[in-house]
Amino acid sequence: MPSTRCPAILVAAPASGQGKTTITSALARLHARQGRRVRVFKCGPDFLDPYWHTLASGAPVYQLDLWMTGEEDCQARLTAAAHEADLIIVEGVMGLYDGEPSAADLAQRFGLHVLAVVDASAMAGTFGALAFGLQHYRKDLPWAGVLANRVASTGHAYMLRNAIPEARNWLGAVMRNADMTLPERHLGLTVASEVPDAMARLDAAADALQDTPLGQMSLQDLRRWDTEFPLLHDARAVPALLAGKTIAIARDAAFCFIYTANLDCLQSMGATLRFFSPLANEAVPDCDAVWLPGGYPELHADRIAGSAQTRSSLAQHIAAAKPVWAECGGMMALFETLVTTDGQTHALWGLLPGEVTMHTRLAALGPQQLELATGLLRGHTFHYSTTETTLQPVARTARPQTEPSPQAGEALWQQGAVRASYFHAWFPSSPTAAASLFLPTGEVT
Repeated sequence: MPSTRCPAILVAAPASGQGKTTITSALARLHARQGRRVRVFKCGPDFLDPYWHTLASGAPVYQLDLWMTGEEDCQARLTAAAHEADLIIVEGVMGLYDGEPSAADLAQRFGLHVLAVVDASAMAGTFGALAFGLQHYRKDLPWAGVLANRVASTGHAYMLRNAIPEARNWLGAVMRNADMTLPERHLGLTVASEVPDAMARLDAAADALQDTPLGQMSLQDLRRWDTEFPLLHDARAVPALLAGKTIAIARDAAFCFIYTANLDCLQSMGATLRFFSPLANEAVPDCDAVWLPGGYPELHADRIAGSAQTRSSLAQHIAAAKPVWAECGGMMALFETLVTTDGQTHALWGLLPGEVTMHTRLAALGPQQLELATGLLRGHTFHYSTTETTLQPVARTARPQTEPSPQAGEALWQQGAVRASYFHAWFPSSPTAAASLFLPTGEVT
C-alpha cells in the first residue's frame, strides 16, 4: 500500500469527565449515518469506551498506546485505517498531558490534530485561558480547535465564543442535554449493549453536534486536518502456534473485557474461537483451552453461582488438564466466595480456593508487564477487589521499567492447568507468550 493522507483527530480534554467519549461517539455517528467511513481508536487500555465507538462507527475499535501496544503497532493500525476511511478519530485518555505516555505524546508522534473538549458548565472567560494553555503548553502540538461541552444557553455559548480570539479555533458549543448522557458505573461507562436506548443516545449527541461548526464541516472541510500515514513494512506476522486449537471464550455482560486485537491475535496464530455465556448457563464448548476474560462478576454473582452447567463443564475441562487463562473478573468467578460492598457473601464456582472482596475504592490501577518463560506480555491492571487465597504466586507483574517484587505487582496464580491473575494482557505485545497461556505448560519454548 502506498502512503496516504486522511483527516485524523484526537479528541482530548483538560481532565477526565469532560465528555470525550460522548463527543467522540457523536462525531463518529454523525459521519457514519451520512455514509462516510469512520475509524475510531481509543488511547490507552480501555475496554468500555470502544463499545460505544463501535456502535457509533459501525467498525471495530482498537487501542493505541505508545507503551502497551507499541509505536509500531499504533503506526500499522493507523496506516491501515487511513487507507479505508474518510475520517480517523482517536479518543484520548484522562487529561491531554496526563500519563506517561500521554495522549499529547500520541498526537505529536503521529500528527493527530487535537480537538479539545472542555466542560464549560461552570466557566466563561476562563474557557479561553484553558483552551490557550492546552494548545500552547507543548510546542508544535498539532491543533484542531476547542469545543465547549455542557453549555447552559445561547448566551453562555456567546461568552465562551468571545473567549477564543482566533475564530478558526472555535468549533462550537454543545448544550447540556440529558438525552445524550452515556450511563456510568464503578469501572467506567456502562457497556453500550446493556443500554436499551444506546443508539438513541448517540443520535441525540450527533444531532447536538450537528448544530456546531464542527458538525457542519464537510469532508472537504475536514481535509485541513489531513495527516500523512506512510507505508511501513508489516512485521506483525506471527507463527501458527495455535494451529488446530480451539479456544472457548466466555463472553456476556459479566465477561466483556475483551480487546478486539486479542481475538485477532489468537486467530492469526491459527486458533478457532468459540464463545459461550456463563450468565446463560451455557456449557463450555468442546475445546482445547478456555479464556475467562474480565468484566463484572460482582454485578451478576447470583447468576454466576447458579450457572451449574457452566461450572460442571469447566470443572471437567480442568480435570482433563486442559489450559484455562482467567484474568481479573474471569479469575474472580473461579474462587469460592465473593463479598460485595454491602457485606453480602455470594458463592462462586469454587474451582480455586479463596475469597474475593469488593471495595468502594480502586485497589490497583496502571500499566503492568508479565515476564513468562515464553516472552514479556504488556498490559494493565484495574480493579476494585482484593483476593485472599492459599495459593502462592508463581510470578508477579511489574510496572514498566521495573523488576517484579513480592510486595508489588499482580500475582499470577497457578493450580494445575489453570493460570489466573488480575493482569489484563495485550496479546499482540508477545504472541508467543500469549499462545503459551492456552497450551499445556512448557509446550511453547
